[in-house]
Amino acid sequence: MVLNYIWIGFFLVAFVMALGQLLMGNTEVFPAIMGSTFASAQTAFEISLGLTGTLSLWMGVMKIGERGGLVDALARVLSPVFTRLFPEIPAGHPAFGHIFMNISANMLGLDNAATPLGLKAMEEMQSLNQQKERATNAMIMFLVLNTSGLTLIPVSILVYRAQMGAAQPTDVFIPILLATTVATLAGIVITSLYQRINLLNRAIVGTMLGLCLLVSGVMWLSTQVERETMNLYSTSIANVLLFSIIVLFILAGVRKKVNVYEAFIEGAKGGFETAVRIIPYLVAILVAIGVFRASGAMDIVVGGLTRGIAACGWNTDFVAALPTAIMKPLSGSGARGMMVDAMQTYGPDSFVGRLSCIFQGATDTTFYILAVYFGSVGVRNTRHAVSAGLLTDIVGVVAAIVVAYAFFG
Repeated sequence: MVLNYIWIGFFLVAFVMALGQLLMGNTEVFPAIMGSTFASAQTAFEISLGLTGTLSLWMGVMKIGERGGLVDALARVLSPVFTRLFPEIPAGHPAFGHIFMNISANMLGLDNAATPLGLKAMEEMQSLNQQKERATNAMIMFLVLNTSGLTLIPVSILVYRAQMGAAQPTDVFIPILLATTVATLAGIVITSLYQRINLLNRAIVGTMLGLCLLVSGVMWLSTQVERETMNLYSTSIANVLLFSIIVLFILAGVRKKVNVYEAFIEGAKGGFETAVRIIPYLVAILVAIGVFRASGAMDIVVGGLTRGIAACGWNTDFVAALPTAIMKPLSGSGARGMMVDAMQTYGPDSFVGRLSCIFQGATDTTFYILAVYFGSVGVRNTRHAVSAGLLTDIVGVVAAIVVAYAFFG
């Protein structure tokens, strides 16, 4: 519903802006707008079509990893941490299994598997809920972990960068991992403060300390070497990690005596279906953004933000990427369109193009997740879920900006 209003708003604002320019004598504005609609629609189709091969590859690899038991293995590794983050859930309750599987699937980029697992986890937690229309602490913690968007392999973003012609599509891999890790840690701390969960135990402190040291170490390293060298390190490490993951998934499948070829084919079919399915969404949002930009409205918004931030004495290079960050809590497809538009307008290897990708990977679609998950179990009183989710989003945006300047600024 929110995206519906935004989409309509883009066209109405563009029409009013264009009409005003026409009255002032600019007869080229409407031809420019109509030209942008056709060009944007063609771009959306070409991007979606080009995604088919890479999406099929990664969906196939992910299916091998799923069949090979890596999701289950990751769930077991995370078990000591999650049992302390969800103290309301009795030990051994079935909800834990679905929570672990959902978080694990999200971390591995298995979006298609994560959503049904998440819905099942909500059903199990609702069975423990004494006030059926009121969200429990466990539900809120679970949703904030989802909205923080912790993903070890941001496949779709890397695919879009490759499709847009980035010289090194994986150069944002490490920055995205850092930003989403910070957002996840912030989400845990913020929600724990709301719920008065004691985080001072060995499992949680050890995990959070380890993640903090990782983020701090990478950020410290980025200050010790030249940016070109850091980008080389980041890209090299990302490529080694991604190929190692592919090999690991294949070996895990072999160990489990999975027919890895058949598993790959099954997953690859899902990649093709996904690429086809996103065509209308990408066409819709890119056309709306194209119209909005061609009318001059986007320049006014970005210009206003730039002047306001410059008045505070801050660097304004990041402002042009902010539409992606603003859209992300509202709509995944909308933010994806903003990211693609930024790469198309400024270039995939520009600071704005890269930062838009980091914004896209730093957090997830807060309002969409809350609506789908709470709606699936009939919860109306969301309590502090929205505020905790949005605070996490803000931290993720700030982290993305800091990381982008450290690596690409």
